[in-house]
Amino acid sequence: MKNSNIKLSVIAALLLLAGCGKDFLDEQPSEFLTQEQVGEAAAVNPAVIEGTISGIYSTMFATGSGGSNLNHDDFGHKGYDIYGDMLSGDMALSVSTYGWYRADITEFQATQDFTRFRNYQVWRYYYRIVRSANLVIDALGGNDFVPELEENRYLMGQAKAIRAHSYFYLTQYFTNSYDPAAEILPIYDSPDDLNGPKVTTAEIYALMEKDLNESISLLDGFARSSKSQVDKTVAQGVLAYVLASKGDSHQEVMDLTEDVINNGGYTVMNAEELLGGFNDLNTSGWMWGVDLTVDTGLGLVSWWGQMDLYTYSYAWAGDAKAMDSDLYAAIPEDDVRKQQFAEPTGGYTDLMPLNKFYDPNRVIGGQANITTDYVYMRVAEMYLLHAEAAAKAGDAGRAQTILKALLDERLPSTAYIDGLSGQALLDEIYLQTRIELWGEGKSYLSLKRNQGTVVRGSNHLSNVGTPIPYNDERLTFEIPQSEIQNNPSISTQN
Repeated sequence: MKNSNIKLSVIAALLLLAGCGKDFLDEQPSEFLTQEQVGEAAAVNPAVIEGTISGIYSTMFATGSGGSNLNHDDFGHKGYDIYGDMLSGDMALSVSTYGWYRADITEFQATQDFTRFRNYQVWRYYYRIVRSANLVIDALGGNDFVPELEENRYLMGQAKAIRAHSYFYLTQYFTNSYDPAAEILPIYDSPDDLNGPKVTTAEIYALMEKDLNESISLLDGFARSSKSQVDKTVAQGVLAYVLASKGDSHQEVMDLTEDVINNGGYTVMNAEELLGGFNDLNTSGWMWGVDLTVDTGLGLVSWWGQMDLYTYSYAWAGDAKAMDSDLYAAIPEDDVRKQQFAEPTGGYTDLMPLNKFYDPNRVIGGQANITTDYVYMRVAEMYLLHAEAAAKAGDAGRAQTILKALLDERLPSTAYIDGLSGQALLDEIYLQTRIELWGEGKSYLSLKRNQGTVVRGSNHLSNVGTPIPYNDERLTFEIPQSEIQNNPSISTQN
């Protein structure tokens, strides 16, 4: 078990994150609190730790959370969903007036030059979430402690899932491929950890899997007040992604996703919901997201601002984000999801997601204060991960059944799937993943899992038609210059 003494400074940091009073924080800590004392404090004032967890969730969609003051692509996790979608090639920057994403992301300048700020932005954001989660875990007793209070067990479970979620995205964005022996990133699992060396992929995956398995156990029975919180099903979903990215844990992925599908209480989005704007956290197929209101304070700098024609920001004013033209051409005409995108007519809105993501008022450039919600995870992802794992395990029948269960709400007939097997079945699942989850930040993860090759369609502004394999250096960020300069443990390794 972790050292039983917890520094008072950690509690002070928690209170700072929770927004507590200045007088307490002005005191210079000179004592230590035991785990028992921390447990007693949390029992008297659970808002101390609950507030910190809420602060982590808020950081996930906060502007400037990647360390910039002026970058209008710095707005938390959904900002890096756009990075991934563009690197995967499935999202085209089809018109560029203001220049966001063009040089650093679509032209691969950041991914090839460690001095570019976007490398630091991604790094800083996810490690900031890791450190905040470490504060919670440490205050609740440490990595190997199980709190006695049920409420604190739920808080511990959320913190561990969030930490693993951030480490997972770091492994995806900063490594070309899964190599257990490769030294890739530092591990920080305590708020006291600073300037650590790069450790192997296997070590980071071991921490993620431990965190998530413990989170699933800790969150058993947790009835969250909102889908903005992580619950057991979300932790299972994150673990399914982690294991799927290794490529050798197919049965575990199937077991996890099957449990979410059968027992999570979610339903697959139907045709009406698929064309309903993806703007409401209460949508039946959504597992995890953010309920945004006017009080949240998001506007111009937001995912909706970068993606939605009906929001007052860049997608309306001159930076169009569209589906890759070749991917659009691969969608059958009778597939309801083809209607999510504007037909190509030679205009600005060609293949933009006008009927997938939109403010319900439908006033072009109209939504100034963001009240449309963010989606982080849907149950459709569990169907697709399950089908992919089954196909990779050689169970074509199971893969066909689960894929058809999803596509029956999208196509008038799915009989063609019965004739697919082997690589053809895997290719179909990969294609359906790209179509179903377009614009939701999952194409990049799928590209790497399936060792695909990016070939950009004609509506991109650069690298059209050039094959780029999943492990190409251009598709992966570099450890930022500032980290190498300021972390002697890494600088001596390079």
